[in-house]
Amino acid sequence: MAMVGEMWSHLGSTMGTLMLVYTVFKQFFPHHLQASFEKYFNRIVRFAYPYVEITFDEFTGERMKRSEAYSRIKSYLSDKSTASAKRLKADVVKDSQSPVLSMDYNEEITDEFQGVKVWWSANKTRPTTQRISWYPNDDEKKYYRLTVHKRHRELITQSYISHVMMEGKEIATKKRQRKLYSNNPSQNWYGYRRSKWSNVLFEHPATFDTLAMDAKLKEEIKNDLIKFSKGKDYYARIGKAWKRGYLLYGPPGTGKSSMIAAMANLLDYDVYDLELTAVKENTELRRLLLDTSSKSIIVIEDIDCSIDLTGQREKKTEKDGNEDEPSDPVTKRVKEEEKKESKVTLSGLLNCIDGLWSSCGGERIIVFTTNYVEKLDPALIRRGRMDKHIELSYCCFDAFKVFAKNYLEIDSHSLFGEIESLLGKRI
Repeated sequence: MAMVGEMWSHLGSTMGTLMLVYTVFKQFFPHHLQASFEKYFNRIVRFAYPYVEITFDEFTGERMKRSEAYSRIKSYLSDKSTASAKRLKADVVKDSQSPVLSMDYNEEITDEFQGVKVWWSANKTRPTTQRISWYPNDDEKKYYRLTVHKRHRELITQSYISHVMMEGKEIATKKRQRKLYSNNPSQNWYGYRRSKWSNVLFEHPATFDTLAMDAKLKEEIKNDLIKFSKGKDYYARIGKAWKRGYLLYGPPGTGKSSMIAAMANLLDYDVYDLELTAVKENTELRRLLLDTSSKSIIVIEDIDCSIDLTGQREKKTEKDGNEDEPSDPVTKRVKEEEKKESKVTLSGLLNCIDGLWSSCGGERIIVFTTNYVEKLDPALIRRGRMDKHIELSYCCFDAFKVFAKNYLEIDSHSLFGEIESLLGKRI
């Protein structure tokens, strides 16, 4: 045992000496000699150092886009950090009852997988130069480092990392706060903490219990949504993208927006409110949709009024004597300018929601709403693209009973029979 301890003592001393030599060399030797020296120095270190290190940077790929792997590792390590890390840092999350704790930088915790011990550390590189800027220095990087003995390399790379990614995703899903997103103009997509989407917490109270509509239709929609959310294997087996389209149509004020909120609350999905008039071209639209997450509902409200996708709106307007044009001249001018600026086409929209690009991601619901379904191009709303057409019409007796329950807290009344007769429908 003493012999083993002496061996490790010598190894530590040797590594320390090598690091000292390397530091002196970097400081005093010419730059053109350093590349050759580093090559051989790294070989010596790899031979003497019995561990494998894997680094997960916070930002990878597209500039200033956070790595999904980094986020999942942070979620996976959160509880372990709280339990064992000696130094923690606290992040205050909006509307959260308590701060979110994670291990501080240069802190290390251990984890175990199938009897193998691994070490995780959180790190941040300091900028090499000082400068005045509104944004953080480009050379300041945050990352997690995973260290494991090299004899377990295969287990870690083939099984453990996948385990961390899956567990981290599940933990994040359980703890996440649902959000309502709206798309930003493309000039605001780049820079520090810029994003294609801005968001607020989604707190709409609508549920299927509070929706005032036909009871059978309500139950049919609920079953369809639940079946979709559990259909990952089905969609993979038949070779279709895991998505589903809903067309909600009917007169104004009949509950289309409330229906979307109830869908999100039932499935625990985020909502992306896509404003097409803020999208300049098809390429921007594609990039926006690629930046949405799974478990989400992508909504285009009043699609017949968003932009001129088909040319049918103008023909219909001329025929009907401009019945749907805004009466306010300022509003009319703004809408006309928005339509001129946007170059999104019908084919571009169809390719994004139902073409090859639609398979990039899964578990998404696409919802169109309109007050005038007859104005939409048949190609846009055909079955298979908008899988379910739902008409939300004026009040029926089932809807009236929900209103009575919601507003007056009554389940029955002597006048219900007369009201049912007046509404023209018996249950």
